[in-house]
Amino acid sequence: MPKILIVGGGYAGFYTARKLEKWLRRGEAEVTMVDPLPYMTYQPFLPEVAAGTIEPRHAVVPHRRHLKKTNIITAKVTNIDHATKTATITPEMGESWEIDYDVVVVTAGSVSRTFPIPGVADEAIGMKWIEEAIAVRDRLLTNFDRASNMPAGPERDRLLTFVVIGGGFAGIETFAEMRSLASSLLPLYPTLSFDDTHFHLIEAMGRIMPEVSLKTSLWVIKDLAERGAKIHLDTQLSSAVGGHIELSTGETFESDTIVWTAGIMANPVLRNTDLPLEERGRLRVQADMRVINDDGVVDGAWGAGDVSAVPDLTDGGVAGFCVPNAQHAVRQGKLMAKNIVSVLRDESPKDYFHKNAGAVAGLGLGNGVFQAGNFAVKGLPAWFMHRGYHGLAIPIWERKIRVFGNWFLGFILGRDQVELGARAVPRAAFEEFAARPKPAAEPVIAAAAAAAPAPAKVATKAPARAKAVAVKK
Repeated sequence: MPKILIVGGGYAGFYTARKLEKWLRRGEAEVTMVDPLPYMTYQPFLPEVAAGTIEPRHAVVPHRRHLKKTNIITAKVTNIDHATKTATITPEMGESWEIDYDVVVVTAGSVSRTFPIPGVADEAIGMKWIEEAIAVRDRLLTNFDRASNMPAGPERDRLLTFVVIGGGFAGIETFAEMRSLASSLLPLYPTLSFDDTHFHLIEAMGRIMPEVSLKTSLWVIKDLAERGAKIHLDTQLSSAVGGHIELSTGETFESDTIVWTAGIMANPVLRNTDLPLEERGRLRVQADMRVINDDGVVDGAWGAGDVSAVPDLTDGGVAGFCVPNAQHAVRQGKLMAKNIVSVLRDESPKDYFHKNAGAVAGLGLGNGVFQAGNFAVKGLPAWFMHRGYHGLAIPIWERKIRVFGNWFLGFILGRDQVELGARAVPRAAFEEFAARPKPAAEPVIAAAAAAAPAPAKVATKAPARAKAVAVKK
């Protein structure tokens, strides 16, 4: 029975495994999926997780619960040797081992792309994983608590200054949701005012959100400016050492929260393979998602999602390739599963062809933007479109119900504004008050005490004997 190894459990990997379970006949192939995380993260929900409108656990899809026929390995693939068709599996604990395969499906996704800017690696938080979104939310809420007890001054300004690097969809949505959350907190903190909060978005290009028209992007800038948020265009971050922000324009200020959303790159795991890569480090694949080299198709190797350079046959991509987003990764995963089954059955695979369905973004509660061609929708209608699209796009009805439930309860009960920053050090309170055994006596002191004479006993016995003699006489 052929062994299919899926490297990565994100959009493309999860949908590939799910559809293989559906289309493979019993005993036709054995499917194994390896990912260091036990769940798939639905990344379009990360800004709303950061804003507290979606419960973090509802924005992920657990692998083991929803992939019943797939062997799940929670570990990293640290090497792929396609010449021998083996992969090295490295768990978080324990020794590495090798696994054999007949077909490898590389869907390892992408990671945040950063630049060697001083301070970024030490101070910034990404917005690629659910844990990062939770950290951003906890940081914002914690800073409000701390600032509310401080007098006006530089330290309070630092706590209430929030910076987002990158003006793409991820950056703008995160920026707008953070601004929305901060505005909703102000009535709860009488010592703080709207003017005490400062939001800065830094974008190196001359515009934001290249996926929408220039007119629409200008509307977003105006809308955010009216809400007290400042966007710096044609500006680069020069330094962020110790939270001291230095911009290429010469402007400087202090910030305790820096969120990095300025681009992604293919997962570096590809550097440890013998599979062919293109100049940007992505897997070389053709339109049917089979891996190719200069001699043609590489037998038994497939790739899709952010980690692969999939040709865009609609001529709507960037440099002839599909842009790395969830819209493509989901559809590529589904088609790739069908193509793998077709090849196993000696049938011809189909090319991937998908026209962009448009772009939709949430800009905080009750506000959004949608763009499809020259057609644009702004404000509340676009916000409903954003929630409707992504609420239905997250896989599995069990997850959809949970997400829509979050939104419904949020509408009735309001935004959940509890921060759980202490989760990062869960044993701190226990350790502070836990009883500990008293230290044992020092060995030298104990030995000296045991060897010392007992003069008190001699003194008490001598007078007693003298008294007895006196009585006898």
